[in-house]
Amino acid sequence: MQFYRALKMQSISEGRYSIVPIRMEDRYEIMNWRNDQMYHLRQVKPLTRENQDTYFDTVISDLFEKKEPSQILFSYLEDDKCIGYGGLVHINWIDKNAEISFIMDTSLEKEHFEFHWTNYLTLLEKVAWEDLNLHKIYTYAFDLRPRLYVALEKAGFGLDSVLKEHCCFENKFIDVKIHSKLNNEPKIRKVNTFDLQKTYSWINDPNIRMYSFNKDSVTLQDHAVWFFNTLENPGREYYILEVNGVAAGSIRFDFDNEQLAKINYLLDPNFTGKGLGTYLLEEGVNFLKINRPLVKKVYGWVLPDNIASIKIFEKLDYKKAVKESSEFKFEKTLK
Repeated sequence: MQFYRALKMQSISEGRYSIVPIRMEDRYEIMNWRNDQMYHLRQVKPLTRENQDTYFDTVISDLFEKKEPSQILFSYLEDDKCIGYGGLVHINWIDKNAEISFIMDTSLEKEHFEFHWTNYLTLLEKVAWEDLNLHKIYTYAFDLRPRLYVALEKAGFGLDSVLKEHCCFENKFIDVKIHSKLNNEPKIRKVNTFDLQKTYSWINDPNIRMYSFNKDSVTLQDHAVWFFNTLENPGREYYILEVNGVAAGSIRFDFDNEQLAKINYLLDPNFTGKGLGTYLLEEGVNFLKINRPLVKKVYGWVLPDNIASIKIFEKLDYKKAVKESSEFKFEKTLK
C-alpha cells in the first residue's frame, strides 16, 4: 500500500468498510465506473487504459510524496474489495477547505446509493477534520441526482449555494448545487508547540488555579521548560480540546507504568457550562486508548470543592477509590 506524506492516518475503517490510499490495482475498475457515469462528472470523453495508466503513473504517483498535495484520493473498500473511489480534491491549504469527490461501483447505485454515500462521508470526515484539520468540505454537483441531496442532508451537510444554469447538459443549461459542512464539532488532538502560550494562560488563570493542587503562579520561562519537556516525555500523553478551531481545554496522562495513567484535565473558563468537561474526559481517554493501546486503568484526584469535576467523573462511571477530607480519587478500568 502507498502512503500519503500529508496524512498520519493512512487507513480509516468502520465495520467492513474502509478507505485506503488509492490503489494501483483498482485503476481499471475506477475507469469503467467513470465511463459509466460521465453524465455527472467533469469528464468530457471516455477514458482508455492508456489514459488511466498515464494518469496513475504521473499525476497520482506524485501525490504521495507531497506535503500539501492538491488532492488526496482513496479506494473505498468493502473488506478488501474496491467498491468505489474518491477523496478530497481542489484542497486549499491556506483557507482550509476541499471539495469532496466520490463515485461507487455503478451496480451499487440503484439499491445502495444513499448507504454508501453516507458511509463514505463518515470515513472521509475523519480524514478532513481529525487528520488535516480542515475547516470546510463541500460537494459540487450537477443538479441531476436528487438522491445525493438526501444522503448529504443525513450526513449534516447544508445547501451552501446554487449556481443557476451553470452547466450545459444534453443541450440544456442546468444548475450546480453546492452543499457544505463546517468543522464545528469539538475534537481532541495532540498538543503541539503552538499551544505554549495558551497552556501558559490556563496555568495562571485564577478560575483554574482555584481547583488546582498547586496554587502557586508560574512564570512563562518555567512553564516553557515544563512544556517542552512534556512534549518529549515518553511517559506522558498531552492532548488539547478544540472547539471551532479554538483551544478550549487540555487533558494530560502521566503514566505510572504502561497500563496505568493519572489524569489531569482543565477546561478554559470561557467554555464551561456546555458539557465540554464531560466530552474532554471521555474523548480524551478514548484518544489515549488509540495512542496507548496497552493502557488498562486511569485515575484522577479531585479536590472536594470541585463539584463540577466530581460530577463528571461520576457521570462517566468512575469509581471513588479514596475519599479523604482533603481530596478524592476516582479510577476506571478500561475496556
